[in-house]
Amino acid sequence: MIITVPTKPYSDQKPGTSGLRKKVPHFQQENYAENFIQSIFDSLEDFKGKTLVIGGDGRFYNREVIQKAIKMAAANGFGRVLVGQGGILSTPAASNVIRKYKAFGGIILSASHNPGGPTEDFGIKYNIGNGGPAPEKITDAIYANSKTITSYKTVDAPDINLDQIGNFDLGEMHVDVIDPVADYAALMEQLFDFNAIRNMFSLGFRMVFDAMSAVTGPYAKEILENRLGAAEGTVRNFTPLPDFGGHHPDPNLVHAKELYDEMMGHDAPDFGAASDGDGDRNLIIGQGIFVTPSDSLAILAANASLAPGYSNGIAGIARSMPTSAAADRVAEKLKIGIYETPTGWKFFGNLLDAGKVTICGEESAGTGSSHVREKDGLWAVLLWLNVLAARGESVQEIVRQHWAAFGRNYYSRHDYEEVDADAANGLMDALRASLPTLPGTKIGALTVEKADDFAYHDPVDHSESRKQGVRVLFQGGSRVVFRLSGTGTSGATLRVYIERYEPDASRHGIETQEALADLIAAAEELAQIRARTGRDAPSVIT
Repeated sequence: MIITVPTKPYSDQKPGTSGLRKKVPHFQQENYAENFIQSIFDSLEDFKGKTLVIGGDGRFYNREVIQKAIKMAAANGFGRVLVGQGGILSTPAASNVIRKYKAFGGIILSASHNPGGPTEDFGIKYNIGNGGPAPEKITDAIYANSKTITSYKTVDAPDINLDQIGNFDLGEMHVDVIDPVADYAALMEQLFDFNAIRNMFSLGFRMVFDAMSAVTGPYAKEILENRLGAAEGTVRNFTPLPDFGGHHPDPNLVHAKELYDEMMGHDAPDFGAASDGDGDRNLIIGQGIFVTPSDSLAILAANASLAPGYSNGIAGIARSMPTSAAADRVAEKLKIGIYETPTGWKFFGNLLDAGKVTICGEESAGTGSSHVREKDGLWAVLLWLNVLAARGESVQEIVRQHWAAFGRNYYSRHDYEEVDADAANGLMDALRASLPTLPGTKIGALTVEKADDFAYHDPVDHSESRKQGVRVLFQGGSRVVFRLSGTGTSGATLRVYIERYEPDASRHGIETQEALADLIAAAEELAQIRARTGRDAPSVIT
């Protein structure tokens, strides 16, 4: 029986870069999750009788909201729901399921790389029929609906048994609880040379993958150990936990320090990798070398044709604006298109759908391709394994040869987390106000060549996205970028991206922060970070 429940709007349900993210107690407010889900449905048209995919990363409150979403989907007229067993679907796996089964769209419950638990983070986002995050016209409509909502629809019915694979009826809607791993693993077998990778493992290649007690665990266990023959124990922390074991599931050098230390130590494995809370990010480390996400994107694009799924070459490369220009040099050599977009995977969707690009990446550890419409952590790991198997060289050898051929982009990101929102916005406003006077300014030995507030004109749908980050470009190819992140749940996160291009191979062995020291000082002088935020140092350096 369909029930219409009266409700009152909340004023703070504006989706960010990847949906709506708040602390769990915030989502537990009366009708808070229901309001947002109904606002999603009210923003969509012509979905009666069609299929909706639902899943999440297993974090705290995941199961409860999945039950709400299933019942609301039934009440709003969907004909079928596909939901991952246990409520589990990694973000790239959800994208694949949407595409494979030609679903109308999907609801993904995740706060990505943010912590989980009763007082930690939760998130809801909507993906459209191409498998990618909803574009701004839909997220704007969701927000508009959330401010005027007066009721939501649900059904009076028992909860679905999420732990049992099978088919269930909920009124007139069919619910299929599916194996969350099977379809994704089958797709990976189509893209990569599993025989070559299996042979590499059989010859003694050693690897460690840290799933960070998050959603990638079951996927990595099945693919790396069961299908590719990696030694048992290769995949660590493979059981998804509601609080990620009390750890922060962000695959960076701070939160995966144990893995980093092992890869830098004596008798390190040949290859180290990790993924995040919802499985869309990756960390790549070789023996004695951390591969920055920007370099990883460039190296994977340069070597993609070694994998069967990309043997005919790639159409183009897209990168987010803060990501280093390393990929640009690969595109130039391959004579293919390079596209610089705002941060947020949704901006890659149009380029992928139009066939303009094949591989995309963000400096925030997200890499992916046209196989889905999300970034995909395990995909990046498997492409690296395919490249290693095909070339028969170490990670360090491959990276150094790439730098020798294309030059090195020294690159780092400094994050100032949970900054007072007013202070962070004031800092950005002051930077924007200074833009007209910056060209020609000297800061130490550096000279500002150009400064702007990045705006993107989508070449496919011709939409405009403005105020996407302040760029200060110096003579010689170096740059500093400032932007506020849309992925946190407390205060504001100021991100400062620092990049220097070094073509001289004899200068490719400098420690990164040392190589960037003058640019780091310039960033402080330009933005007055200490004075405006009270912070003496970044929270995280990657």
